[in-house]
Amino acid sequence: VQLQASGGGLVQPGGSLRLSCVASGRFSHTYAMGWFRQDPGKAREFVAAINWSGGTTYYSDTVKGRFTISRDTAKNTVYLQMNSLKPEDTAVYYCAAGNKVLRRSTADYWGQGTQVTVSS
Repeated sequence: VQLQASGGGLVQPGGSLRLSCVASGRFSHTYAMGWFRQDPGKAREFVAAINWSGGTTYYSDTVKGRFTISRDTAKNTVYLQMNSLKPEDTAVYYCAAGNKVLRRSTADYWGQGTQVTVSS
């Protein structure tokens, strides 16, 4: 399974970004997908997850109400719409897949990271 994330960048506080992640290879439509992030010197932390149908979503308390996860099953793609961004959201964001994602602590498959920097 390969996961290709994109959409990171530099944004001012209060701004928005949308991350995308396309899955390929031996990816199954039954896999949950999600996002984690990691700041240098800190542990990787859970951000959001979505089940295979898109009908159930999970968020960390720090992003709830500001971030929205969604998926397009036909395109094997998961999105993370990030609004009202704060400097503390600055991190490398990692796409993840597999049903372990629903544990909100790990994943079966990881993509490469995409840098999100929130700064004025």
